[in-house]
Amino acid sequence: MDFNSNKAIYLQIAEYVCEHILLEKWKQEDKVPSVRDMAVKLEVNPNTVARTYDLLQQKGILANKRGVGFFLGADAVKQVKDYRKSIFINEELPNVFRNIYLLDIGLEELTQMYKSFVGEHFNNR
Repeated sequence: MDFNSNKAIYLQIAEYVCEHILLEKWKQEDKVPSVRDMAVKLEVNPNTVARTYDLLQQKGILANKRGVGFFLGADAVKQVKDYRKSIFINEELPNVFRNIYLLDIGLEELTQMYKSFVGEHFNNR
């Protein structure tokens, strides 16, 4: 995983975990990699992964079964969508809207580009 220096690593790992959930690479109530295994895979300090898992547990995305490990929460997909939607709407969308306005991109053009993107990247879903 390539990390962006503009954002905390634990938040980038949270995005990585959330993306795996949304793309159904990890299924509802599956066991997720241990803190140690994830740290080795991503080449980060285990404390960073622990911080990520703690955040995702607070959001209801992960559940900790003491002595067994972390699992996807019963409502993980909905919780991920709510969490990611909030971040997108509050942090990313204003910049997207600004660029759409500045570049004079029309709604029809934007709709067509969106449909094309989804067709190219997510047509197997």
